[in-house]
Amino acid sequence: MNYQKLLKSKKYKIAVWGTGYIGLSTMVYFSKKKIKCVGFDINKEKIKKINSGVLPLADLKKWFGFDIKSLVKSNYLKATSNYKELITEEFLVHFIAIPTEKNGKPYYKPLLSVLDNIAKINNNAKNPPIIIVESTLAPKVSDKKIIPFLKRKKLKVGKNILLSIAPRRDWFIEGGKNLENLDRVYGSTDKQSTKVTKDVLSIVCKKLHLASSYRVSEMVKSVENAYRHMDITLANQLSLAFPKDNIREVLKLVGTKWNVETFNPGIGAGGYCIPLSSRYILSQVKSLNKLSLLRETIKTDDGMSKFIANSIKKKGLKKIGVLGLSYKGDLKVSVLSKVIPLVKSLKKKGLKVELFDPYFTDKEIFKAVKVKTFKFPGELKKFDGLVVSVNHKLFNISKKVLEKNTKNCKLIIDHDGAWKKYNLKNNYHLTGDREWI
Repeated sequence: MNYQKLLKSKKYKIAVWGTGYIGLSTMVYFSKKKIKCVGFDINKEKIKKINSGVLPLADLKKWFGFDIKSLVKSNYLKATSNYKELITEEFLVHFIAIPTEKNGKPYYKPLLSVLDNIAKINNNAKNPPIIIVESTLAPKVSDKKIIPFLKRKKLKVGKNILLSIAPRRDWFIEGGKNLENLDRVYGSTDKQSTKVTKDVLSIVCKKLHLASSYRVSEMVKSVENAYRHMDITLANQLSLAFPKDNIREVLKLVGTKWNVETFNPGIGAGGYCIPLSSRYILSQVKSLNKLSLLRETIKTDDGMSKFIANSIKKKGLKKIGVLGLSYKGDLKVSVLSKVIPLVKSLKKKGLKVELFDPYFTDKEIFKAVKVKTFKFPGELKKFDGLVVSVNHKLFNISKKVLEKNTKNCKLIIDHDGAWKKYNLKNNYHLTGDREWI
């Protein structure tokens, strides 16, 4: 049976486990195609907002480019904190979009909990439900954890339960880089799962790439991000090795070669994907020496905050203002943000640190980094050093106001070039330029 036709018949629905950036966007894009979607989350405040037609992640509004209220009113979009609502036979498709990390390491307990809930569905259904895992997985996790777990629950993969691995690549800063337009890789355990996955994903996704198996699609996300992790770390190592040279300019010119991408030095790689990728891969490798590049990548990346804190301390600075808690501009995501270890390293050096991010409350900032916040831009003048970690649009103030409030700053380190256009004086440094560190 064609699962796409079944979903479009309105008799069947899609269940989405997890309503973060990935899960919520899955719900919204499928419901926009008039497919009924219900999302599950343990955060009741988030559920309340979704069911009121309000995005719980406000920064996604511009990325979507449309309002979700009409989707809620027409009953195509709904959320719940009661998992039992999602384990009836009317739910043909189960997207799993929950975090698979804890404290920067692979962690699969929530994933197995979701599988345990899904396993309670009637396993004699006419149309077997399909599980499509969107969460990032380490290599071999399907064979070592997911499939054995389902077998223990008396489910036969390929018969009364279908399974595919289809990681996501969305870039939640640029609207065009989304579920609909980006290339999507998927791999399945059997022919029926493969056909059903294509039926389902093609409702939204325009560019699908079939892997030869789920084992291959499972590895794609970690490997592609590990590549980026190594490239970013090489840029950082070059700036550490040649501190008196403008490595940022060198790399910009290196990027003019037709087959080389430009990566800039910075305070480190942050967010859900890149810093975790190398760890996901290494977690399943018996001989770590065979992937020594990834080991060194992690070592250097984890050490960048200490290098920067040491440099700032040696310059004689005492009070540092940090702009940005998010790992990327105009997103409210502090998970694995390199700002967190940077603030910790600065404090260990005895420096006074305060942080401002317009996307986070004072309470959220203190919980994340244990420092106070400050008023922007008026209180910039009380710092003798600034670290601009992200390019939030709110940071783009006039040059006159900026110069007035940073006249006491002996050093400004700008990670994303938020203030590059102002051509500030010698105290301003882009990460990677001459003597930034």
